[in-house]
Amino acid sequence: MDKNLQEEFTQIIKFKPPLHKQRHQFVKDLVEKYKPKKVADLGCADCSLLWMLKFCSCIEVLAGLDICADVMKEKMHTLSPLPVDYLQPSERSLTVTLHHGSVAHKDPCMLGFDLVTCIELIEHLEESELRKFPEVVFGFMAPSIVVISTPNSEFNPLLPGVMLYRHPDHKFEWNQAQFQSWALETARCYDYSVEFTGVGHPPTGMEKVGFCTQIGVFVRKYPQTGESVQSEKPTAAVHKTVFKAVYPSLKDEKYLQNAVIGEVIFTAQIIKHRLMSKREEYGDDPERKSKFQPSVNCFSDYLGKLVVEKNMEPFFSGNEVYVPLATIFSFPKVNRLCGTFEKLCKLIAGKVPLSSDSSAVIFNIEHENEEN
Repeated sequence: MDKNLQEEFTQIIKFKPPLHKQRHQFVKDLVEKYKPKKVADLGCADCSLLWMLKFCSCIEVLAGLDICADVMKEKMHTLSPLPVDYLQPSERSLTVTLHHGSVAHKDPCMLGFDLVTCIELIEHLEESELRKFPEVVFGFMAPSIVVISTPNSEFNPLLPGVMLYRHPDHKFEWNQAQFQSWALETARCYDYSVEFTGVGHPPTGMEKVGFCTQIGVFVRKYPQTGESVQSEKPTAAVHKTVFKAVYPSLKDEKYLQNAVIGEVIFTAQIIKHRLMSKREEYGDDPERKSKFQPSVNCFSDYLGKLVVEKNMEPFFSGNEVYVPLATIFSFPKVNRLCGTFEKLCKLIAGKVPLSSDSSAVIFNIEHENEEN
């Protein structure tokens, strides 16, 4: 293609969405495909990829590593739990940790990950660090999947203002053949397969230039044994932990108990209000009152249809309303939270007003009327 046409492309190339978002979306799509539980981002910088990944429901452990602690510290607050996370804890556990250190050093805190991402990282490494990098990531960490992205130098002539490298901190930028040669040799040495792709399509007519960002997806061929991991462990940690957040989870009994108590009271209140509405509707008319069947089925429009036994019906006794726990346990959300009726009884014991035989939640409507 002639020089004039190439200069024209240089002026008009704009990526939508921006290239960094495309790289992050590529990783997110990979997470959604393979469902890793533990993910590490090497060269995490401003933590923006980690922030995106914390919303992936399959991930239970997230870790970031970067040589520049100050850059991480500027944005690490975005990885902290929000008030809503405490009000509505997730059913999964999630721990996010940031470490300050080099990807050229082995540390036991970086073991055990299913997926390791290295997005726009290797081009920042010195030659000595790049030599150590494969052994640390593929030999020592040995995750099931590794994603490495790096600039494609063949695309640089199409980018406005790029003279040699895209960033002043880049130590090198490979063309497609150089990256693929390095990746294939690395995969061969550590028993991985590798597939090549990328983000940032070239203009029509210049497909040979390749993607603006080239990506290698490495998949481990054989499962790693526990013995090989243990033999590789260094005796001391070399990375410094600069941030750690443990999200509230329903796997923690404290948060589970709060959620169950809240759901039990909410469900019982709904049943009680519907029951009282029915009583007011029928009043004291004996004939109409005899037709009043306060079964849970009258609440089906609110929480779904339920099939319950007669002894599970809520009832009045003087100024008190009794809502059987068996009825409450029949509601899907309570059932899902507790799993068993015995667990329900254990979690609410001493936390919710119950009948003398602990079979029903009690409400005193006389006190409620006085308060109203």
